[in-house]
Amino acid sequence: MMRSPLPASQPLNQPQAGASLWRAGRNSLLGNQRAQETGDIVTVVIEIDDRAEISNSSSRSRNGSENLSVPSLLGIPQRLGGLLPEGETFDEAASVNSSSSSSGDGSVSRNEKLTLRIAATVVDVLQNGVLSIQGSQEVRVNFELRELLVTGYARPADISRQNEITYDKMAAARISYGGRGQISDVQQPRIGQQITDILLPF
Repeated sequence: MMRSPLPASQPLNQPQAGASLWRAGRNSLLGNQRAQETGDIVTVVIEIDDRAEISNSSSRSRNGSENLSVPSLLGIPQRLGGLLPEGETFDEAASVNSSSSSSGDGSVSRNEKLTLRIAATVVDVLQNGVLSIQGSQEVRVNFELRELLVTGYARPADISRQNEITYDKMAAARISYGGRGQISDVQQPRIGQQITDILLPF
């Protein structure tokens, strides 16, 4: 005995998306949380630990000597010899000696270490999918202001699952970290001293 099909007014039971434990999309538990669109936020990790040492040494020495004598030139030296003071002669008309030497030493020693984290925003997406990232951060402590600026380009594939990217994976990365305030102002030479340093040649 065959059963009659269900009436059209009774739809088949279908799973509801709102009741499911697993959802699709970026906001789901296993969704892709990495920045990939304009307006998304990505964390830039800046860990710089550079050390460089350069040493140069150079030296140069040169000696030269030139002598010119005209003991006999159509009898002219002998005729003019009487006009010279006693003991003087034209036997050695000219004598030139020169000596020069120079030496130089130079060395450069640099050690830089910087660890920072900043949240940047995707301001543009290029045609090939590369993200243009830009971020800024300001921290004020009393009368001292610290400012951090980061710009560059990054591939979405280089962004980790934690939505982080290191600065060394960013192209055309520009990192500026500085500050202004009372402490920074005291560490700078006065305007008069700066002008003197420019004008004086020594």
